[in-house]
Amino acid sequence: MKTIVYALTFILTTAMIFPSCVAKRKYVAAQSEAARQREHNKQLSDQLAAQQDSITRLMGNVSALGNVNEATNSELNMSKEQVAAQQKRLRELQRLIDMQQQNTEALRAKIAAALVGFTANQLTVFVKNGKVYVSMQESLLFPSGSAVVNPAGKDALAKVAGVLNTSNDINVDIEGHTDSIPIHNKMYADNWALSTARATSIAHVLIDEYRVPPTRLIASGRSQYDPVASNSTEAGRAQNRRTEIILEPKLDELMNVIRGNTAGK
Repeated sequence: MKTIVYALTFILTTAMIFPSCVAKRKYVAAQSEAARQREHNKQLSDQLAAQQDSITRLMGNVSALGNVNEATNSELNMSKEQVAAQQKRLRELQRLIDMQQQNTEALRAKIAAALVGFTANQLTVFVKNGKVYVSMQESLLFPSGSAVVNPAGKDALAKVAGVLNTSNDINVDIEGHTDSIPIHNKMYADNWALSTARATSIAHVLIDEYRVPPTRLIASGRSQYDPVASNSTEAGRAQNRRTEIILEPKLDELMNVIRGNTAGK
């Protein structure tokens, strides 16, 4: 009888304890799962925050790139305008240079036609460095060692003056030149003095006898230091004893463009 009672008691106790153990294990497992889910949610939240920060930085970079792109486009537009302006200026310069060359050649032809009666031993007309040169030999213009202009020289100067007086837009330089043999006489201390005196005499003939405005003339002497031939021969020295009238169409319009003064263009 006692054995039966003990058995029943054991069975009843076991039946009461087992469900309690099962419930406790489920509770502990649920708590563990909840803790794992919380940790997982935290990780997801951290990842989301990091992604949002990356997106914010990316948007900032995009904005910065947009500003750079806008600035670059502005600079490109400005550069295009500058290039267009420069091209326009270059075209204007080329037009004026072509016009200057045409005017110079027309002036050379006009001077050559006016002086057609003189020989190459007396004078030559040519273009150099964009200017028209009328190179007159000493034998045409002056006695040896003198700065007094010959009648034949005055005739040539009259024809040059006729062209100058119909063309107001021409600058005139007069340069005297000698050979390398030193001069010593009562009138001129050296070749500098003689070359300068000859240039001045020609200027006075053009001004006083042929009414060329003095404001258009410049007279200077180069002595022996700009030869066109060797001074070792008589023929060479004769070529070096010359006076050159250098004619240049005025460059005012061209110089204005070069200086950037294109107002009104």
